[in-house]
Amino acid sequence: MSGLAERLQAAWRRRGLTACLLWPLSLVYRAAWAWRLAGYRSGRRPSVKLPVPVVVVGNVIVGGAGKTPTVIALVQHLQSRGIAVGVVSRGYGRTLPPGDDDGGLEISAGSDPQHAGDEPLLIHRRTGVPVFVGRDRVESARRLLRAHPQVRLLVCDDGLQHLALARDIEVCVFDDRGVGNGWLLPAGPLREPWPRSVDLVLHTGQSPAFAGYRGERRLADHALRTDGSQVALATLAAMTGSRTRLIAIAGIARPQAFFTMLRERGLVLAETHALPDHADFTRDLPPIAADSTLLCTEKDAAKLWQQRPDALAVPLHFTLAADFLARLDRLVDAQLSSCVRVA
Repeated sequence: MSGLAERLQAAWRRRGLTACLLWPLSLVYRAAWAWRLAGYRSGRRPSVKLPVPVVVVGNVIVGGAGKTPTVIALVQHLQSRGIAVGVVSRGYGRTLPPGDDDGGLEISAGSDPQHAGDEPLLIHRRTGVPVFVGRDRVESARRLLRAHPQVRLLVCDDGLQHLALARDIEVCVFDDRGVGNGWLLPAGPLREPWPRSVDLVLHTGQSPAFAGYRGERRLADHALRTDGSQVALATLAAMTGSRTRLIAIAGIARPQAFFTMLRERGLVLAETHALPDHADFTRDLPPIAADSTLLCTEKDAAKLWQQRPDALAVPLHFTLAADFLARLDRLVDAQLSSCVRVA
């Protein structure tokens, strides 16, 4: 994380001098947001309704709050119920391959992470469902439905503020930051005013700031090699010593949380490297001794393995609370029962 980003994150935790100086700019942001929202509500800006229900999983604060683990867990739950699901995502940080008009690229397990985006690629690899990425989420969704007519429900990864895509169910995700100081950008971390009406509020951290449902994050008991084979974290912990140096690297929104979880599993980390979210490992990878054992997040693995095929990826498991799933099922069932898709 850059120095400026770190200072802003610190300023957004309270209503101190920096936040107060930026507060007049947040009024401009609020006015622009209100004008945009009014455009969709009045019909001046079109909001496209798709022929299948759409569940949007997003957040109202800047930075990751656990959306991707939530999408994976939510999709896996719907799959367990026999519901055919597809996912659309912007694919933040990706580069366009030749011929890609940014209107919807289908992801495969072998997609280049630079073109697919690290999060959409992880979602596809973990769930196997159709995943399309593109700046235009509406067109991405249309292409997905044309290519996979069996899909009965779409999940939009992020996009809570992408109002051009009409949604039937909204899930707003928070981590332990809550809403920070409660102010809009740039005086605070909020992308839009909060509170506002959503169907489900989900907390992914340990200390929720307000009411909502809970989810539990934990590391898997193993790390993955490039070939899919596993090595137990307990084995890595036991190997740690003068001859085995464990180095952890993470290009996620909160890399320190990953490092802490590794240490809590008994791993002694000789070094940690916190990179920007969606880091480009061809450019941002720091010098690391070839004889070290390198650990990374599963999100970073596809990109890092291109540079360090010996790295080990530690999966993150996210469990949604039973009361959250019960409420979600009621909302989904109501939408599916009232939706008649026209091919």
